Amino acid sequence: MTDLLIRNGQLLDGTGAPPVPCDLAVSGDRISAIGPHLPGVDAQIIDAAGRLVCPGFIDAHSHSDTYILVEPRAVSKIFQGITTEICGNCGASAAPRTGRARMPSDWAEKPYPGGWQSVAEYRALLEQVGPATNIVLLIGHNTLRASVMGYGDHPASADDMRRMTGLLEQSLEEGGRGFTTGLIYPPGMFAGTEEITTLAAVAARHGGVYASHMRSEGKRLLEALEETIGIARATGIRVQVSHLKTSGKPNWHLLEPALESIHKARASGVAVFADRYPYTSSGTDLDVVFPAWAEEGGREAILGRLRDAPTRARLREEILASRTEDAWGSIVIGSTFHPELRRFRGGPLVDAARALNMAPVDALLTIVAMDGVRTTAFFAGMSEENMWRILSQPWVMLGTDASLRAPDGPLSTDFPHPRAYGSFPRYLRAALDGRTVKLPEAISKMTALPAAQFGLRDRGMLKEGYAADVVVVDPAVVCDTATYSAPHSLARGIESVIVNGCLTLHRGEFTGQRAGRML
Repeated sequence: MTDLLIRNGQLLDGTGAPPVPCDLAVSGDRISAIGPHLPGVDAQIIDAAGRLVCPGFIDAHSHSDTYILVEPRAVSKIFQGITTEICGNCGASAAPRTGRARMPSDWAEKPYPGGWQSVAEYRALLEQVGPATNIVLLIGHNTLRASVMGYGDHPASADDMRRMTGLLEQSLEEGGRGFTTGLIYPPGMFAGTEEITTLAAVAARHGGVYASHMRSEGKRLLEALEETIGIARATGIRVQVSHLKTSGKPNWHLLEPALESIHKARASGVAVFADRYPYTSSGTDLDVVFPAWAEEGGREAILGRLRDAPTRARLREEILASRTEDAWGSIVIGSTFHPELRRFRGGPLVDAARALNMAPVDALLTIVAMDGVRTTAFFAGMSEENMWRILSQPWVMLGTDASLRAPDGPLSTDFPHPRAYGSFPRYLRAALDGRTVKLPEAISKMTALPAAQFGLRDRGMLKEGYAADVVVVDPAVVCDTATYSAPHSLARGIESVIVNGCLTLHRGEFTGQRAGRML
């Protein structure tokens, strides 16, 4: 029996094939039939005339691990047509979280419907809240290392490695699908290649993927790529280069040798893939500009250094030495938490510095200290030409690099990067307008390609028997609306979203039904 019938649409099946006029039938949580003029007795009918019918989009780089427990409607993601989120990226995962491990500050401040430590406990809580999107959880190295070793700068002992590998083994057995690193963040930045290789080998034995926010995306990009590809060669694991980019104008020329390095690795049999968001500003913590020694020990240790005048002076000089004078103009302040800093949200750091009557470096240190090391920022400095060149590579998929948000409720109060609301419609609009790869390939990059990379064997394509994750798009309307100055703005043109056979969004409105699950 057909429960849902999508009629008269142009089907893009995710394989890269051109669109074809076809009907699609859903029975339970599966696609039951695809073909012309399908019967639909007693079925709910969606008339998709003039619309595109696509597989549900897969966010290859998400940070919604804990926010999905707070806002299970996944508003910003569903309105982009995202039906599956790959979480646990950049070394930070919701679970396992034991010992001295702490959640990132933006996660830690939210109220949750229950507690958890292990992946199994996280999974049970996720099922309890009933998410709108499917969740794939990768296991973060920073979370593992902090659980076992804390946030200090010291090598892992044999016992530390035994405990980390055991915790990773348990987490993968409980549902984790791979391993990630965030090698510019503490404590992962203190780990050597051997430590990461050992843990990646554990994930490889479980058929998982290794996703890495590498040690550099700027002047040492090629060395960072060499390390990442070397880990893949040593372990046989599939690699995901997180948000591939060339940061800083002096480094834009590194794109061609970086692509050549990846092409050579792939030609030799190394499974290297990447993701990217369609924006030229990155978004992360403002204190990412601090040198490694200043990040050791976690937030209280950092605040202690900022309060100590000689240490703060040393930190100031090292930050100045690491940045060119014109680089200060590329920083825009994002989320703030201290009431006196709210006025600076969405504005350039140099404007805040003028208002505070300080040099930019002193304004940065003051803001970080006042905000308890929780301020986020957007860093301009990427080439748009390079961005589209990266997104044109057949092994690059789309990712938001963002937690889900909502224009109302507990996830509406911060100041996120617009990619949280706009990445997929922005890229889809570019394909429709001829500014990137052709539409069928663009759809494949958002569906079949990430499904294959992350082992989602019955998703990412419109095929009979596959999971019924389906998106209906109005090609005349679809676009992003979020901006750096007004980020909490929903995308347009995603008319219907079906997750595991459940019609979650219809005619641009939530139905109140959710059927996401942990995959």
